[in-house]
Amino acid sequence: MIATSFRITRDVITARGKDARGFLHSQLSNDIAGLAVGSSRYAFALEPTGKVAAFLRVVCLADDHFMLDVDAGCGESALARLNKFKIRVACDFVLESREILALRGLSDAERTAALEREGAISAWRENDGAVDVFLGADGDSTSTDGAADYHAVRVRCAWPIFGIDINADSLPAETGLTDACVSFTKGCYPGQELVERMDSRGSTAPRRLMRLPRRPLSAAATTGPDSTATAATAGMPYQLADGTVIGQCTSAAGDFALVMVQRAHLGVAEQLARS
Repeated sequence: MIATSFRITRDVITARGKDARGFLHSQLSNDIAGLAVGSSRYAFALEPTGKVAAFLRVVCLADDHFMLDVDAGCGESALARLNKFKIRVACDFVLESREILALRGLSDAERTAALEREGAISAWRENDGAVDVFLGADGDSTSTDGAADYHAVRVRCAWPIFGIDINADSLPAETGLTDACVSFTKGCYPGQELVERMDSRGSTAPRRLMRLPRRPLSAAATTGPDSTATAATAGMPYQLADGTVIGQCTSAAGDFALVMVQRAHLGVAEQLARS
């Protein structure tokens, strides 16, 4: 993948106060207590039912100063979820919108160099070669590619957007993000019981977000794309060439689609994902 850059907008919640670290650790699905200054980590804020209320990235700026960023338009609901459990806690929140230079498709060396820039933090998974630079930190004016190209990169990397690919009805196990967002060794947080129970019992979620080819195979095929299959379209059922619907397409760009696959069809979907 060739290195590219894009301008995107994120909603940002600043958390300050002597209780900020402890409060965030008690509310989020990942380990914030051990997050080093200058480091970042993705996490969920869950409802007590175990459903996802917010999908955040947490950046530790100081022991009592954190930045939480979410997809554009999701800041108010994320802040409401945090405030819901903020009782006698010395932590103040401020919500704003920030512009980011999203660098994608970086080699290991390019990613290391990019992280040296002022305002730069890791993005997505490490092997995605992704770094975000908060603009205004270094006055960057780099020209960027369009939104369609950005979405093609994120779909290829199987990185969802909250409110599009996953939402408030999603369970963590359905998102494809537990590897990046959930610690199974930390203490209690709202919604943890369901997350831990599904993991310990090896339970399969009712559905799972997966990256699949935009032009799917027939149910009987095991290799090669089926040229008769209709290309997947966001918001439409994901249908195989033989007419079988295996889930709902949430995003489609480039050669791939993100599909919320029903549990009964995970086997054929895993075949498609390997093709």
